[in-house]
Amino acid sequence: MTKHAFKMGYAEMSETATAPRRRARGGGGAARRAERTAVSIETAKYIERNIPNFEVLTDEALEIIEANAETVLEEIGVNFVDNPAALERWREAGADIDGERVRIPKGLARQLCATAPSMITQHARNPERSVEIGGRNLVIAPVYGPPFVRDAEGGRRYATIADFQKFVKLGYMSKWLHHSGGTVCEPTDIPVNKRHLDMLYAHMSLSDKPFMGSVTEPERAQDSIEMCDILFGGLNDRTVMTSLININSPMTFDSIMMGALEHYAAANQACIVSPFIVGGAMAPVSVAGTLTQVLAEVLAGVAYSQLIRPGAPVIMGAFVTSIDMNSGAPTFGTPEAAHITYGTGQLARRLGLPYRSAGSFCGSKLPDAQAAYETANSLNVGLMAGVNFMLHGCGWLEGGLVSSFEKFVMDADQLGALHGLAKGVSVDENAQAMDALREVGPGGHFLGCAHTQANFKDAFWRSDLLDYKPFETWSDEGARDTQALASARVEKLLNDYQQPHLDPSVDEALKEYIAKKKASMPDAFV
Repeated sequence: MTKHAFKMGYAEMSETATAPRRRARGGGGAARRAERTAVSIETAKYIERNIPNFEVLTDEALEIIEANAETVLEEIGVNFVDNPAALERWREAGADIDGERVRIPKGLARQLCATAPSMITQHARNPERSVEIGGRNLVIAPVYGPPFVRDAEGGRRYATIADFQKFVKLGYMSKWLHHSGGTVCEPTDIPVNKRHLDMLYAHMSLSDKPFMGSVTEPERAQDSIEMCDILFGGLNDRTVMTSLININSPMTFDSIMMGALEHYAAANQACIVSPFIVGGAMAPVSVAGTLTQVLAEVLAGVAYSQLIRPGAPVIMGAFVTSIDMNSGAPTFGTPEAAHITYGTGQLARRLGLPYRSAGSFCGSKLPDAQAAYETANSLNVGLMAGVNFMLHGCGWLEGGLVSSFEKFVMDADQLGALHGLAKGVSVDENAQAMDALREVGPGGHFLGCAHTQANFKDAFWRSDLLDYKPFETWSDEGARDTQALASARVEKLLNDYQQPHLDPSVDEALKEYIAKKKASMPDAFV
């Protein structure tokens, strides 16, 4: 087809597709423009994969790694530090205790893990936004933990509670993001011992998506539970939080993280038990060795959650990166990280546990080409590896030191592509398009045929951010690069933001709880 014929066909398609609506309701182009620009706060349902998981390990390799992990637990053991109660629980369960070292007989940890559920329902205060974590599903949450933020206007700076609130609003406005997350940035203008209250309140009041609890002290986990009890009008054994419990790799379980896990498990709140793997520093340089360590640590952590409460919801996690052996800096989007992410997914499925890994990982200092390449690698690996809960799904920059506003919307936009890929390929009568093939025949074009007219709106995923315009139009509009487009989108989303309704009596009770908690202790910044 000639270029002229293609343009004429496109014009024909547009005219034919819009003419019936013009006659039916009037308004023509103005109505369509209004439809495109209207504020719409829509959240796509969590991803339900219709594509196979990618598996890199044979059954023989999996069996070797599983056997080696059991050997690690029995012969080397793991440390539960500053936690006499945990040591006593392990002793009663049948483990060998030597100081703070816990050696777990072969088979015991796996036996304890068997009571953990394979599917977790996390309830949101808006029931339509509750999520199912496990099986073929993928729930995506934003970046977690950075002390710094970056935007095109202000550059890199320490995060504030105002920044935190903006990120929560952006998350609420992002269609492809299913979860509000947790510490989307660390608000350094609020005392350390009180900021968890403000962060939780932001998630509870500025969004109605599910969210995460605090883990920085066991008492803050209890505060999270008590605030949720207010928000939900009583927990009634419902799981309303998912919280991140990092293992201090290699093979060390500290009392702060375990104390938070103890509170959450007892209250039937979900925990992500996640080794923090930096290959070559906190794990072996080899993929098989790292997978052995990951599995050993997860078995011990998940088993401990079941000692607290059999049936407590728990997710098998793996944060995976490696280091540049010259500089010591973490690297992301690498083939080795992909192999570990794929392999851990296989191990998680054999354990029957939901799986957390991957994210918008990159080491770049700016939302540039390096950030895009590394992030694309990491996001696609997460989808193909069978990840069920993806933390850091958008906004990650500079190895996790920075939450970037521009990269948040860039990544959140690309999450739509994951949704499209996960749909798989339909072969129903409409998808076979035999009527179109007959109508067009040899030498024709499909732009104006009936099948295209009926399907073109939904046939292809389309970015809400990236520029597809001709060069001349792009140039006339300021020749904006992706970061400039992202800055404009951040501004638009924040301007369009509409706060979801929260019962005034519940809101007042939350504020009263926070005020009393803050008044009960002096400020602390360490």
